Amino acid sequence: MLNFELTREYIDNLTELIEAKNESAISELMEELHPADIAEIYEELSLDEAKFIYFMMDDDTAADVLTELEENDRKKFLDSLPSDVIAKRFIDNMDSDDAADVLGELDDERQQEVLSHIDDVSTAGDIADLLAYDEDTAGGLMAKELIKVKENWGVPTCLRSMRRQAEEIDEVYYVYVVDSDGILKGTLSLKKMLLSASDVLVKDIYNSDVISVKVDVDAEDVSNIMDKYDLVALPVTDSIGRLVGRITIDDVVDVIREEAEKDYQLASGIVEDVEASDSVWQHTRARIPWLLIGMAGGILASWVAFGHLDLIDKFPIVSFFMPLIAAMGGNVGMQSSAIVVQSLASGAVDLETNWLKLLKELGLALLNASILSTLIFAYSYLFNDEMALTITLGISMFSVVFFASLFGTFVPLLLNKLKIDPAVATGPFITTVNDIMGMFLYLSIGNEVFKMLA
Repeated sequence: MLNFELTREYIDNLTELIEAKNESAISELMEELHPADIAEIYEELSLDEAKFIYFMMDDDTAADVLTELEENDRKKFLDSLPSDVIAKRFIDNMDSDDAADVLGELDDERQQEVLSHIDDVSTAGDIADLLAYDEDTAGGLMAKELIKVKENWGVPTCLRSMRRQAEEIDEVYYVYVVDSDGILKGTLSLKKMLLSASDVLVKDIYNSDVISVKVDVDAEDVSNIMDKYDLVALPVTDSIGRLVGRITIDDVVDVIREEAEKDYQLASGIVEDVEASDSVWQHTRARIPWLLIGMAGGILASWVAFGHLDLIDKFPIVSFFMPLIAAMGGNVGMQSSAIVVQSLASGAVDLETNWLKLLKELGLALLNASILSTLIFAYSYLFNDEMALTITLGISMFSVVFFASLFGTFVPLLLNKLKIDPAVATGPFITTVNDIMGMFLYLSIGNEVFKMLA
């Protein structure tokens, strides 16, 4: 069912049917729902209600729904089930990468218990191998299921082997070619194979131009590679080039979404990964560090203002424009840092082009600072009789915008070089520093200008 919309009426109806244990009506109500929709329903049910529905489903659907659940909900559900049920009901019906992801959320002892209940030793071994990899690497993303043929095989042998291997795979994206040692050599076109004579060998018709990654490549780099080359699947090799798995586009979409969510949270001043369903304490713990830093920045800004109290007491009109100057510094810094962080995330900026990026931002800073300072100067000249204030505003706006632009560009580049996620440079950090510097520059410049002209 497409475009399913979950409503309170639907949930109330479903819970009544579960209470009545009316399995036929429940099956009719949930007929043709996508696993993602069923996972959404799960979040609105109690644990017992969810278990009742789960054990009505066929094994494949139950496994698919489990992979769609939020991590916290899935772990809570799995903790309520015996290890043998998890193994036979879910893990046996998943691709190896999904199975490893699910088991990776359990403690080591529980993982071993579940693996011990998997009848196919080869399958259990594949999952155990994947659990050994860091989840944020190519090895942690890949699945073991793939179709491979040897370069010295003939076409009839290839077809027989491919039929056997295809039984284990939902989607066949590529046929990979390996040598006798398992070293990845290239890919085989199904069209070429079907059009070739039976005595033709694979090594005579395969494509050696293949893009692959090592098992230890970072997951974000994997997603960038697949995005850049428009790949739907990417082979993974070990340190000596042996084919060990493949990464499919659906896994990469998950990585892209998770990275985007993480960067957005960092840019918003949230230091931990949190979900809407997490507790108040978890949300507070994730938000409070940057809020404390922001408060400390506000205190520093107020001390800057306190240090120029004589100027503010003598010319109160100066304080009228303090919020404007501080806000412009924060906004300009946010824009600059956001553009650089976006470029770094997409791989468009590397260490060799950092100086070019800074030079480009220097030109942009000069242009923006000139435009904004001219506009505020003209506004103050037309609507204000105090020339000292007009000159202060023009010079301050130019200085603050210029500084904020360069600072917003330099900090993410520096953090990236230090192997720190540059997304922390956006949001509260840039805003707080530029607020303080904006206040300092404005009042310091105003102090000097008013001394000379007032």
